[in-house]
Amino acid sequence: MIVVLAGTNRPDSNSRHVARAVDGLLRDAGAETHPMSLADLPEEIYEPSSYAKKPASFAPFQQAILEADGLFIVTPEYNGSFPGVLKYFIDMLKFPESLRGMPVALLGLGAGEWGGLRSVEQLSMILQYRSAHLFGKRVFLKHVNSVLDADGGISDEGVRERMTSQAREFAAFCRVLRPSIGTRPS
Repeated sequence: MIVVLAGTNRPDSNSRHVARAVDGLLRDAGAETHPMSLADLPEEIYEPSSYAKKPASFAPFQQAILEADGLFIVTPEYNGSFPGVLKYFIDMLKFPESLRGMPVALLGLGAGEWGGLRSVEQLSMILQYRSAHLFGKRVFLKHVNSVLDADGGISDEGVRERMTSQAREFAAFCRVLRPSIGTRPS
């Protein structure tokens, strides 16, 4: 099972639309998926006391990550980096077991020319620190509003081809690294 994470809590975000497209492409590639959006995080996770004791409402998010055979993160670029809520989500995950050995794919998007390049590069450093296995093929969606149709689908055929290739190859990468669900390296 691959968790497809929309890496912002902004409601109706472009990241959520792109993550929905990624989810469909991964399913087309034969992967079981679990869509997840940071917009759905429980409010109590933001209480300072959550650092000491995570609220029970966070358990489904944590469990999905622990049971995943891969994690596909769709991240926007906000102010030259990835959203703070994504870093906070990573901070809230159990250390070190949540991401250690986890295959992770990254797709960046942005309104500007670089399509989330800075957010993906910075996020990569954190994921490497957490001992994730980063998938080398990345996709960057520049001028994201010009590649989405009115329904939030991907309207640019070249972008769709790059995303399809990334999804297909990531599903295969996960099958190699995690041939059976629940297998976690120690």
